Amino acid sequence: MGERERIKAVALFSGGLDSTLAVRVMMEQGIAVTALHLRTSFSYVERNRLLGGDPVEPTGVERSAAALGVPLHVMDVFEAYLPLVLNPRYGYGSGVNPCVDCRIFLLRQAKQWMEEHDHHFVVTGEVVGQRPKSQMRPTLRTVERESGLRGYLFRPLSAWLLPPTIPEQRGWVDREALYGISGRGRKEQIALAERWGITEYAQPSGGCCYLIDQVYARRWRDFLSHEGPQALTRQQVQLMAVGRHLRLPSGRKVVVGRHERENEYLAACEVEGVWLTTCDHPGPTTVVMGTPIGEEIEQAARITAGYSDGRREPVVHVKVQSAAGATELLAVEPMPRERARALMV
Repeated sequence: MGERERIKAVALFSGGLDSTLAVRVMMEQGIAVTALHLRTSFSYVERNRLLGGDPVEPTGVERSAAALGVPLHVMDVFEAYLPLVLNPRYGYGSGVNPCVDCRIFLLRQAKQWMEEHDHHFVVTGEVVGQRPKSQMRPTLRTVERESGLRGYLFRPLSAWLLPPTIPEQRGWVDREALYGISGRGRKEQIALAERWGITEYAQPSGGCCYLIDQVYARRWRDFLSHEGPQALTRQQVQLMAVGRHLRLPSGRKVVVGRHERENEYLAACEVEGVWLTTCDHPGPTTVVMGTPIGEEIEQAARITAGYSDGRREPVVHVKVQSAAGATELLAVEPMPRERARALMV
């Protein structure tokens, strides 16, 4: 067995086009690759799985790894990741996305996994200039330094635009067979995928973190100002990406489903609260967070009725159910949509 066959790399793997291509480039050079997927609970892929995804069916990440024929290791990192989102050293992007800190964190996790499993270097699908916050040349150097992977962080899609790494210097990989892709366009990546017959990968936005979303960022800041960071849980983080979010005049949080999948998710979500549904008309599932008082429940019932098919009726019946299972029935006047929108977070 030659030296090249014994070389093993761990690849940060989202299942998207760039990370899929980076793994394939390594495979073309005879490197044994393990795909490492880190779950932060801030991914649209994870959220969509919660909203009606079949827990038995493979995820896009799993399908992409299987199509490549590489082993996949999945790690949940939410508890370690949350403090970083609250206090990023390098600040936020356009939302509450700590992109530079995030890359450093993920690569430190990959470095630890690499060392514990006797792999030789770390691979990513990063492309020079593709993302303005985390993939410009100075930032790429910062990320490499702060992750502790100086020389062992390999970016094959943009290798020609970057200094040679230890895998290249030691002859583990052939630099001439790498690439010099840069910028935000994806024509070169799509052409590579077509050349290799790669069709199983997430679309460009498919695995994105929703911390960059402006609506989510607004809800995040609102949550911190009212409930405080100590109240953040995985469930609360995911809930902020679902439904309409409103604040009653008292400051009580109300979440209203927008469609069937969100209604199902809200009906089953494990948070402290009271649940409301309309009885005589199709309508949303609503959660009133915490332990609301009677006036707050009535306001939430009016909001629920206002988003139901009975919104033009003079009175709508709304069922109120506590976490303990106790129920009551309220007859309320639907709240006009414009008044509800004025309460939106």
